[in-house]
Amino acid sequence: MTTISSMLGYPYIGENREWKRSLEAFWSGNIGEEQLVDDMQKLRLVHLQKQQAAGIDKIAVGDFTFYDRMLDTAVMFGMIPERYDWQGGNVPLSTYFSMARGNDDVVACEMTKWFDTNYHYIVPEFENRKLSLTENKPLNAYREAKELLGIEGKPVLIGPYTFLKLSKGYSNNETPAFLLHLLPLYEEILKELSAEGVQWIQIDEPILSTSLNQDEMKTVQEIYKQLKTAAPELKFMLQTYFDSIEWYKETVELPVDGIGFDFVHGLQKNVSNIKTLGFPADKVLGVGIIDGRNIWRANLREKIDLVHTLSSVVPSERMWIQPSCSLQHVPVTTRSEQALEATIKNALSFADEKLHEIRSITASLNGDEEAILAEIEDSVAACQRLSELPERNREDVKTAIHNISTKDSERNLPFTKRKEAQQSAFSLPLLPTTTIGSFPQTPEIRRTRTKWRKGEITNEQYEAFIKENIQSWIDIQEEIGLDVFVHGEFERTDMVEYFGEKLDGFTFTEKAWVVSYGSRCVKPPVIYGDVAFNQPMTVKESVYAQSLTDKPVKGMLTGPVTILNWSFVRNDISLEEVANQLALALRNEVAALESAGIHMIQVDEPALREGLPLKKERWNDYLDWAVNAFRITTAAVKETTQIHTHMCYCDFNDFIDSISALDADVISIETSRSHGELVHAFNEFHYDKGIGLGVYDIHSPRVPTTDEMASIIDKGLEVLSPDQFWVNPDCGLKTRNHEETIASLHNMVSAAVQKREQLQVLQADH
Repeated sequence: MTTISSMLGYPYIGENREWKRSLEAFWSGNIGEEQLVDDMQKLRLVHLQKQQAAGIDKIAVGDFTFYDRMLDTAVMFGMIPERYDWQGGNVPLSTYFSMARGNDDVVACEMTKWFDTNYHYIVPEFENRKLSLTENKPLNAYREAKELLGIEGKPVLIGPYTFLKLSKGYSNNETPAFLLHLLPLYEEILKELSAEGVQWIQIDEPILSTSLNQDEMKTVQEIYKQLKTAAPELKFMLQTYFDSIEWYKETVELPVDGIGFDFVHGLQKNVSNIKTLGFPADKVLGVGIIDGRNIWRANLREKIDLVHTLSSVVPSERMWIQPSCSLQHVPVTTRSEQALEATIKNALSFADEKLHEIRSITASLNGDEEAILAEIEDSVAACQRLSELPERNREDVKTAIHNISTKDSERNLPFTKRKEAQQSAFSLPLLPTTTIGSFPQTPEIRRTRTKWRKGEITNEQYEAFIKENIQSWIDIQEEIGLDVFVHGEFERTDMVEYFGEKLDGFTFTEKAWVVSYGSRCVKPPVIYGDVAFNQPMTVKESVYAQSLTDKPVKGMLTGPVTILNWSFVRNDISLEEVANQLALALRNEVAALESAGIHMIQVDEPALREGLPLKKERWNDYLDWAVNAFRITTAAVKETTQIHTHMCYCDFNDFIDSISALDADVISIETSRSHGELVHAFNEFHYDKGIGLGVYDIHSPRVPTTDEMASIIDKGLEVLSPDQFWVNPDCGLKTRNHEETIASLHNMVSAAVQKREQLQVLQADH
């Protein structure tokens, strides 16, 4: 027997974002459904062929998606909310995409973060209706790979407990009933796979890396007893990732044939568990040793040494060498990067390069180390050259970090006194209306930016173009009747990339795209060195916008924790230290805005929640330094300068006290896709600062009615005081078109004015 190489999942985006282009062409009506299906199959087969050519032994099949794998699983089970008017049978793509994006008649399903990543999944909704298997997607994927490419694939399925825990629409005491609906469907899938002759199935249960209690783990044990009984001949690879598992002894005793662990993000605990508690002799160990979430090249010598350490407990012939998680979280290939500095590029590893790292480690364990010795030595040298870069060893930055004190994170007055000073300065009405920051980035804006970057137009021409767009949208905001304006962010490609380009310590890629949600792809900056402020980044556009109106215009920044979480971050120092470097740099930008006369400054932290560790015992430590980084960024302003922040798509109930501790004067948060559920958090926690509950979903192309938004405002006012309530969309409007944006904002302002007038009548009566 030999050591096996294995893949957990491959990026479905395509080297040139072919996946995104086909989807958007279909949504816009430029191609039909037959063409879309054909395009997707061609792309899927190319990805399988790449893994086949790289020599991967166990290739995952069924990891490809048209939108999202949680949505795929829900649709496969017929778990389709009644509002979509599905009558059973095959689920059409129109219904599938309506669940993902909404349509003119119904809202989309809720969307939220996939564990602690920057990927968003569609939240399945259980309505206690009878479920049925509409399609055996893993079986179809297996057949396709085998018949067309001769690949004996390893079908991938989101595990029943992860699917259950990440779904909504049922209470805790209804969990058994939900499982009674789900488990027969899983059994049916597994029986059909077994009958087909499938050898292994990968069942993803990342939920096992979270803080489950004992009763929850007992439920997992019962689930897998039942599944294994249903398909005793089929081999199960139970796959965990993103951290160490919580219940090690119970997990390794489950009736499965292999268990995959994350030896990158759960390294110490997983290694300790195996060394001290052992590993069953009748199971395969999936060694998730190559980082599936970051882009740095592995030091192959260190990785091989780690595997040899594990082999003292688990013989190498019972190991599968694999990434720590699906490679969907990293870009496709470094081959597309032509402009990166050589030392940095040579220290990077994207999905295709990680395939070869996995194959090399496998070869070493199989006695072929001599053949890959040069590759091992090259990886060690590449990592060493990166560590020696001057940009990674700046004494000025290290000194500044060392000198941070508690005073750097404290405002000069408490919120109650700041609120009085700010209301006197701004004279805002009840339920003030605003937006989150960005306005539509039209094809013309993107084309003009590309021309400027290529040197086809001058700086002066580009700045004039940006000013024209700012002027246009200031006029539109005046006409709509918003109370607080934004300049629109037309000069920005991305809310993180824009700042990274202007700060020291960052570098940028050309085609290192990853999926954030739906077809929305981002190209995260790379933090490779020490971060430092260079010169003002946003002052010019903000000051120009403010010169065009008497209404307050918010300065717009991305916060330190979001820049951290939405970048590929160096892995040689702690995340806390990088966050503090970012905070000190952004503090200079806040000071520059204030000095230039901008007295509302929004420092967005939409990614604060996604950095929350999977283990609850580590939450406080993370929140302490994350909150402190935000406060370092914002605390030095005057009491009359109003600090805003924005967060989206997360369960705030667990850490609303930390949100309050940010000490922002106003926070805006998402509530539309969750149908106002979030407001109930305020029944248990008295939140005294300004808060904007997003009243419509910007990720859907539909225009919400005034009544819909008025209803969400009403829900918020059940638990919040009118004098703290702001009205705004869920998020920035960059991805929407002009017509949708203007119509939606008109309705939003109408809803706010309607409620404002009702409140004024009530106040007059009292």
